Amino acid sequence: MRRWYVPITVLGLGGISAFLLSERGRTALRTVSRRFQRAPGRLLELNDSLQSDLDGIQAALDRIADSLDPHPQPGR
Repeated sequence: MRRWYVPITVLGLGGISAFLLSERGRTALRTVSRRFQRAPGRLLELNDSLQSDLDGIQAALDRIADSLDPHPQPGR
């Protein structure tokens, strides 16, 4: 099977290149480009949402840690 890796890769890359050079491929690239231009605002919203979730998880973990060791002994 290893001897087929290079030919399959070359055919795959050739097919992708042919698609991107076609009119349909260029239209797809323009669409992707427009979506990426709008992405920064959405990524910031996603970042804020994920940070809020992580803060909630951290608070839950802190509560669990406190409940597991309610009376820490000095020197340990």
